[in-house]
Amino acid sequence: MLSYEGFTIIIMLFILAPIMGAIALLFLFIFEKRIDLLENKNKEIRLEQALQEAQYNKLNQQIQPHFLFNTLNVILGLARLDRKAELIRALEAFSQFLKFKYKASEPLIPLAQEIQYTQHYLDIQSIRFGDRLKIDMSCPDHLTIALVPPFILQTLVENSFKHGLEKKVGAALLHIQFHLESETMYLVVKDNGCIGNATSADEDGGHGLDNIQKRLHLYFSTRAHLTIASDESGTKVEVSWPLVFDTK
Repeated sequence: MLSYEGFTIIIMLFILAPIMGAIALLFLFIFEKRIDLLENKNKEIRLEQALQEAQYNKLNQQIQPHFLFNTLNVILGLARLDRKAELIRALEAFSQFLKFKYKASEPLIPLAQEIQYTQHYLDIQSIRFGDRLKIDMSCPDHLTIALVPPFILQTLVENSFKHGLEKKVGAALLHIQFHLESETMYLVVKDNGCIGNATSADEDGGHGLDNIQKRLHLYFSTRAHLTIASDESGTKVEVSWPLVFDTK
């Protein structure tokens, strides 16, 4: 025969079981909602990353035709002047540039590659300017394996020629320096050219400094900076971004 205590326990179980079931279902519902929110958040992050990558690649592609057109103009000028030896050297430098151009598809590349790529452009300009052009480039050996957004140096150098050194009478001086401070990379490009419109995108539809700022922001957000200053002695551009090494 069922005792009073046993009967009471059975009644309590009948009462508590639906409540406990409801609580369990509530926790399960909250847990599922939480999973859905996390999945949606991860999806949003992946979509944002894909969008940023697409934007970055688009900005990279904007710079490359710009350099192509300027280099072709240099080669055309040499051909018109019948400077065959310089023309051959310029074509050789141009072919090396093209070889690098179609290999540079990563958002960050070793600094050594960026310098080598820019050197092809400087070789062509050295042919044009002759002894008038003096280039001073310095970079500590241990920084050459650090990563840098492609075409940053080349764009700044091209900007120096287009907005300053092209119109310079007499000696044309270009100073390029990389250095490291507090885990931050610094690039300084300074020229003694005429003061021009170096603070904006090129007048003929180029992208210049604006492109650099957009690409740095896409990859490093507020941790990267670009400053420019011009006076009677020329123009100085300084770019900084966090030190990054290849971890692969």
